[in-house]
Amino acid sequence: MTATRNLLEMLSPAGRDRLLGFATEVSFPAGARVFHQGSRADRFWIVHSGTVVLDVHVPGRRAAAVDRIGQQEMLGWSWLIPPHVWQLGAETNSPVRALEFDAPGVRGLCEEDPVLGQVITRCVAEVVGHRLTSTRTRLLDLYGPYGSGPTR
Repeated sequence: MTATRNLLEMLSPAGRDRLLGFATEVSFPAGARVFHQGSRADRFWIVHSGTVVLDVHVPGRRAAAVDRIGQQEMLGWSWLIPPHVWQLGAETNSPVRALEFDAPGVRGLCEEDPVLGQVITRCVAEVVGHRLTSTRTRLLDLYGPYGSGPTR
């Protein structure tokens, strides 16, 4: 089971069809940079196969891997939240096949259909929460004096 629910499964059939109108099938070879932290976030993906590693820039060090995205998970959330700039970077760990969504089009769809927009926003909020937890835990493991340790 993935860490977050699949967006397409959360939508009604009509909502799913409307969202898929903004999607294109894409593929990336292993080692491809999907996006860079700080660059414009104008798309997002639902991974069909393969894995993508999320990383965060750490000044004076190599980027730190903070999470791994796999099958049926959403890659990218910064496209929904202004200023629409990637908060993390992403690189494929293996060949990846995915649905790529046009973010400006999906944002317009969310404004046009508030019920559909609420479902999409809730899914993105789940993704953001999971990524924040993963990033915090990984950075504590890498740079904290005692690792992430037990949680309270």
